[in-house]
Amino acid sequence: MNAPLLVYDGDCGFCVSWVRAVERRVTDGVGVETAAWQDLDLDEPLRRRAREEVLLLHPDGRRVWGGVDVAAVLLLNSAHPYWRPLGSLLRRPVIRDAGAALYRWVARNRHRLPGAPTRWTTGE
Repeated sequence: MNAPLLVYDGDCGFCVSWVRAVERRVTDGVGVETAAWQDLDLDEPLRRRAREEVLLLHPDGRRVWGGVDVAAVLLLNSAHPYWRPLGSLLRRPVIRDAGAALYRWVARNRHRLPGAPTRWTTGE
């Protein structure tokens, strides 16, 4: 892997929509790859995590970010400098804790949220 890999749930319409928006608005031009966890050969600990939260895998394979930390890292490294202050805010303890709580709520309810059709609904 030569670039960071954003791993998401390809069977979740909300997740697919979120990743597509991030590709267009945040990571465009910084070389972040994306893949559904279902399409990857992940080891079991990463597979378990990927079922529960979005992951960002560092190209060296030694770092893995999850949940709200993925948002912070992507925003901090965005090609668009106006996103970086938000990424910095997400690193502050109180804001990070609030973001993590919101992330957990969204993750638990993601299948109820609107989003793009998934492979399951389109038959891919």
